[in-house]
Amino acid sequence: MTDTREDGRRERGRRSREAILAQAVSLASVDGLDGLTLGRLATAAGVSKSGFFAHWRDKEQLQLDAIEWASGQWVDEIVRPALRTPPGVRRVLALHEARLRFYEAKVLPGGCFFFVAQVEFDDRPGAVRERVAKAMTDWLGLVERAVREAMDLGELPGDIDAAQLAYEVDALGEATITHARLLGGDTIVYDRARRAVLERLRALTPDPALLPED
Repeated sequence: MTDTREDGRRERGRRSREAILAQAVSLASVDGLDGLTLGRLATAAGVSKSGFFAHWRDKEQLQLDAIEWASGQWVDEIVRPALRTPPGVRRVLALHEARLRFYEAKVLPGGCFFFVAQVEFDDRPGAVRERVAKAMTDWLGLVERAVREAMDLGELPGDIDAAQLAYEVDALGEATITHARLLGGDTIVYDRARRAVLERLRALTPDPALLPED
């Protein structure tokens, strides 16, 4: 009986922590990680302040855990769906398109947690900056590996700069956030961002038939 009650408490604690982190990532996508306040976050997550302190004793650890949660969300919503596409040039495009779909679906009210976090912490040394940088490096590395796989399969030329192409794909995805939110015309912006990478890949691949025409 004691073990059952203990398991129940652990499960409630896990659910409470997940609910807080989901709200933290959502709020931080608009107001940044420094904009997370105890009262606002506790209210948004539907937990008491005492329940909040049961999980975090300082703001930096909350910020680090929020980054970890956002990284998991990125994997679930973007990376895993894209990796269902076979390796090669189509997977490179799939990674870009999955990112655009995530933005277009407005999963987060601010569009992109990591875009806000990198602007907020790019010149502020410390553990939070390092964790944001790692998340960005992991993503760029994944795109670059997809490019190299396409090169190995002969679907992209063997003499291209894989890191450069990965940078271009990432930059076009990142630019979509500010263009869509600040300049408006969401549909046009997403269409242009998709077409930019699609046309770049079609121009590079020896077999354009692998990719859609538009």
